[in-house]
Amino acid sequence: MGQGLRLLVQAIFFTVIARALGVDTYGSFVGVAALVGILYPFGALGSGHLLVMSVARDRRMFSIAWGDALVTTAVCGAALVAAVVLLSHYVLPGTIPTRLVLLVAIADIPGLCLITIAGQAFQAFEQLQWTAALNVFVSVNRLLGAVILVLIHHHPTALQWGYVYLACTAVTATVSSALAFYRLGAPRLVLRRSGHALWNGLHFSIGMSAQTVYNDIDKTMLARFSSLNATGIYGAAYRLIDVSFAPVLALLYSAYPNFFRQGSAGVSSSFTYAKPLLRRAVGYGALMACAILLCAGIVPFVLGKEYANTTEALRWLSPLPVLKATHYFLADTLTGAGRQGLRSGIQIGVALFNVLINLWLIPMYSWRGAAWSSIASDALLACAVGTAVYILSRPSRALAEAEP
Repeated sequence: MGQGLRLLVQAIFFTVIARALGVDTYGSFVGVAALVGILYPFGALGSGHLLVMSVARDRRMFSIAWGDALVTTAVCGAALVAAVVLLSHYVLPGTIPTRLVLLVAIADIPGLCLITIAGQAFQAFEQLQWTAALNVFVSVNRLLGAVILVLIHHHPTALQWGYVYLACTAVTATVSSALAFYRLGAPRLVLRRSGHALWNGLHFSIGMSAQTVYNDIDKTMLARFSSLNATGIYGAAYRLIDVSFAPVLALLYSAYPNFFRQGSAGVSSSFTYAKPLLRRAVGYGALMACAILLCAGIVPFVLGKEYANTTEALRWLSPLPVLKATHYFLADTLTGAGRQGLRSGIQIGVALFNVLINLWLIPMYSWRGAAWSSIASDALLACAVGTAVYILSRPSRALAEAEP
């Protein structure tokens, strides 16, 4: 229900901001957000995922795990904001202002990390009504900010939206952290994390960053090697795919702590838990793919005529819900069984494949090349994690994992 409400709010928010900014200006913002998103996972260094894992197995670990997450976010977030601003000079076109990069970086690294960690704290205790409420609150705040901005400036610039975007995120981060403090308890701040925790957290961060690369690097590369118009067209189509995937994300959120519990007995046990969920998610993804193919022509009537090419982009991307549903559940099967390092390694390989194929396809075919590389990358990821789960869940391997 929370993801469904968020889906509705995001759809309205996306329509308002895409129409107000226009395809070129929206392309500028998408390019910046995609670049920031690559480094965002290192903002908390995987501490939110470690929190879920620790609390799922022993609730008494919450205060220490939450304290670790907050300290890590403060230290890593500040360093990464500076790194993104520096990197943007070499990656993004000169027409995009550095101030916009700074605003989005502050909002999407320390700000979004705090919101995510608060949600994961409630997720760890399986109080998903609060996780859902925080997710909806993020979207509602941004929708209100977008509406107010459009009322003041009918056609705002990307920089004006950047200021509003940061303000909305700051409010949400403050409320989310305060709510977790009030409902779950105070954090225990320990300024030193063990080497083992840092290593495990790095695995989560690398995996998430690689995931962002094969999901979003094509938008940054479109802004660099094609045009902002192409970035806006493709970014709008991909955003609609993300919105359609929200119910599967709800299922993943709900199941995540249980993957760690079931996975303590090995990959075979976590895969047994994943199978019925995977079938349902793939079935939903197939229905959404059909709906996208049939209804993509509506997009220009909602977003405006300048988004006419988004219809074709959306149809090219229609297989993604099925592919994403497949590899997300198989990847969580590995993570729950303590195989995050293997998952991260596979994701890094797919991310490198995605970058290389985009270097070839985007200069030649613009956003169509980006769409083709997305399909190829998600299909490769599904095959790779599926192969890993199959090998590790074979009876002989499962017995070996179960032995002391």
